[in-house]
Amino acid sequence: MYWGEIAALTAAFLWAAGSFLFTSAVKRIGSIQLNIDRMTLAAVFIAITMLAAGISFNCTKNQLLYLIGSGIVGLIIGDTALFRAFREMGPRISLLIYSFNPAFAAILAFILFGEKLPFISIIGIFLTLLGIILVVTEKPRNDNPMNFKVTLPGVLFAFISALGQAGGLIFAKYAFNDSYIHSFTATFYRISTSVLLFLPLGVLLKRYVNPFKLYSRDKKSFKQISIASIIGPYLGITLSFFAISHTKLGIASTLLATVPVMILPMTRIVYKEKLTLISVTGAIVAFIGIALLFA
Repeated sequence: MYWGEIAALTAAFLWAAGSFLFTSAVKRIGSIQLNIDRMTLAAVFIAITMLAAGISFNCTKNQLLYLIGSGIVGLIIGDTALFRAFREMGPRISLLIYSFNPAFAAILAFILFGEKLPFISIIGIFLTLLGIILVVTEKPRNDNPMNFKVTLPGVLFAFISALGQAGGLIFAKYAFNDSYIHSFTATFYRISTSVLLFLPLGVLLKRYVNPFKLYSRDKKSFKQISIASIIGPYLGITLSFFAISHTKLGIASTLLATVPVMILPMTRIVYKEKLTLISVTGAIVAFIGIALLFA
């Protein structure tokens, strides 16, 4: 049974669903506040789950170091660079460059772990990436009032975000290869250590305020972030860690990168947006690629 592949696809779907709530909340409270609070809530949810289910918090020193590295490279550097790329160029071009992170992950996995992919899987990755590119490169129907342009800093930040995502998965893979560790345990240490490192930075930059005061005035944002934290970091990261420990990194990272495709039917249902021929074609191509990854 393809449990790793199923977990990766489920994680991508959950991230897509959570993104709607995060997008709504970030406009009111800011990206740094949201990132720290969502990770804090996710760490609390995971800790409660582990205590209730009797899951061990034990891990080796090497695993802890790898997971800290995964959080720094993936959650702090990677996500921060992606948000900066959004500011420079907008989400469309940024996500286009970011969507190449599976290729980076597959190359790094081959170099570091000797993971070789069969030819049909390589074709599947290629088609999936092609489908994602078709979806994210489609020009919006209305002119963008922000007048985003492709800039060298924006391209560099987008590439850093793609490398950060790939590097974060590589560090996590090292942790799972070191010895057995439960996916919830790995997720807890990756997220909680990222919060401990990111929180002082947010305070120093004066981009993080007392969450109790903030959410006492904005209960809607707290509700949205709480639900999205369960859907995204809590379940999404845990399932993505399960995926990379049960299938090859190139395949897992490709399936995890299908979030832009997963969002399409949600935007149709939630926002009643019409799906264009290009976006539908991109989705079909991506899912053909996904099917080949299960072959």
